[in-house]
Amino acid sequence: MSTYNNTSFQRSLSPAARTDGTANGVAVDRAVNGGMQDAVVLISTGTITDGSHAVAIQDSDDGSTGWAPVAAAQLQGSPPTIVAVNDDTVFEVGVLASRRYLRVVVVTSTSTTGGVFAAGILLGSPRYAPVH
Repeated sequence: MSTYNNTSFQRSLSPAARTDGTANGVAVDRAVNGGMQDAVVLISTGTITDGSHAVAIQDSDDGSTGWAPVAAAQLQGSPPTIVAVNDDTVFEVGVLASRRYLRVVVVTSTSTTGGVFAAGILLGSPRYAPVH
């Protein structure tokens, strides 16, 4: 089967300009097709003018409460801190076994105009294929 049949891409943070504060992404349910075993968080930047944008990956059992950072031992790579030199960049972080729901959270500080970026989660290795 093709990659198309074995993956599903879900939005967590829509593209937007972000300044100081916290942006909590929407919950992504890994239970697609009986459960997706793999996940890759993709962060895509546009223009980053200033500030520090610290990315975190969180998980939850129910998608609404109990959000906590995914343990470093369950990550392949590290969530980035996006700064002005990261214009037009794509970051990838693999997520190994975790709880059912995932989301991307970004805390922005020391910004005036901030930066534009988005984040999504690519789910793979479904228990039952094809996904599409």
